[in-house]
Amino acid sequence: MEGGAAASTPAALPYYVAFSQLLGLTLVAMTGAWLGLYRGGIAWESDLQFNAHPLCMVIGLVFLQGDALLVYRVFRNEAKRTTKVLHGLLHIFALVIALVGLVAVFDYHRKKGYADLYSLHSWCGILVFVLYFVQWLVGFSFFLFPGAPFSLRSRYRPQHIFFGATIFLLSVGTALLGLKEALLFNLGDKYSAFQPEGVLANVLGLLLACFGGAVLYILTRADWKRPSQAEEQALSMDFKTLTEGDSPGSQ
Repeated sequence: MEGGAAASTPAALPYYVAFSQLLGLTLVAMTGAWLGLYRGGIAWESDLQFNAHPLCMVIGLVFLQGDALLVYRVFRNEAKRTTKVLHGLLHIFALVIALVGLVAVFDYHRKKGYADLYSLHSWCGILVFVLYFVQWLVGFSFFLFPGAPFSLRSRYRPQHIFFGATIFLLSVGTALLGLKEALLFNLGDKYSAFQPEGVLANVLGLLLACFGGAVLYILTRADWKRPSQAEEQALSMDFKTLTEGDSPGSQ
């Protein structure tokens, strides 16, 4: 890092991040295995189109969203602008993949003549997607788009962090609701007989919960937050002074 020594990385942080990534990649792989082994795989122009929905949602709104939240913990000494761009890009990828998942389920329902948006899972899913889109749009406007007043950024940052973690938690919960709904539809009374598909899906649900818990634990450790770098603080104070007429010592 230019202009000063790089802040040291907490000893345990890399291990927790690696563990979270192991959980996340296993989660994605097991979702694909479940759909391949028991649901026939994925094909857009067939009855298998629906299967794109759970896979896209797990990749987008769980795995990639979780990784986007961890960017500021992993890249502790890189330029703040670079970290912001990576954070925003990961959220864009997650949003696009989730949109594909939504299109898949609505198109499948249309072709089959099924009703839309009647279950708790579907209501929570739409809520999560809308909140996620609004969160990204507001975050881009405040933190990446030039011209946002420094005071507004400072006031909104705690809300941005809170809603980011909340939306991620809602995403994991919604995925668990969808998994349970799929098992009840596909297995019915056989679910209670410890069918192999049910056992695999239960393990998948535990992985969802563990990945969510690992990400939230890393985020909530105050001593693992990205340290403010000297040049960032100076630039922030200079920008505030120039745009709002505040002196550096007024805080």
